Amino acid sequence: MKSRYLIPLGVFAVIALLLALGIRQAPRKDLVPSPLIGKAAPVFSLPSLANPRTLVTSAQLRGHWYLFNVWGTWCISCRMEEPELLAIARTGVVPLIGLDWKDTRSDAITYLHREGDPYQKIAFDPGGLEAIQWGVYGAPETFLVNPEGIIVYKYIGPITPGAWRRDFLPRLPGGHAVAGS
Repeated sequence: MKSRYLIPLGVFAVIALLLALGIRQAPRKDLVPSPLIGKAAPVFSLPSLANPRTLVTSAQLRGHWYLFNVWGTWCISCRMEEPELLAIARTGVVPLIGLDWKDTRSDAITYLHREGDPYQKIAFDPGGLEAIQWGVYGAPETFLVNPEGIIVYKYIGPITPGAWRRDFLPRLPGGHAVAGS
């Protein structure tokens, strides 16, 4: 009778061991390579979240470093990163440009009024088509773009203070001088 349970238990133990080893050996999720790194950021022209008659365009952003942050009010991780985005915005080191993804205008505006708005501009992408051009598959995702419009870095997941200091600041000109932010 006991041998009847030993085989399934043994199979379960082997699967659990393989799963544990796989998780332990898995790379950090924020290191998923992007084929866009080193290439021009997608050209876009989208309505502003605040005013649908105003456009947010890639041409407006040329000549400046910026963080392009893909978010949505439905995204729990986006809500987790909101305090850090507000802190980054307060430093003035680099402007934050938001892409409100697969959201409703009213939900996003209400959320930003309640929690704070770290963005200099927010493009509205309710259908998610622009996010596809950036290779986004989940939110939040943040891209660091240089003044020439080249994507320098992509970060997947909520930005933390450690990620800001470790992964973003060293890539910005003079960023090491504000590493304590």
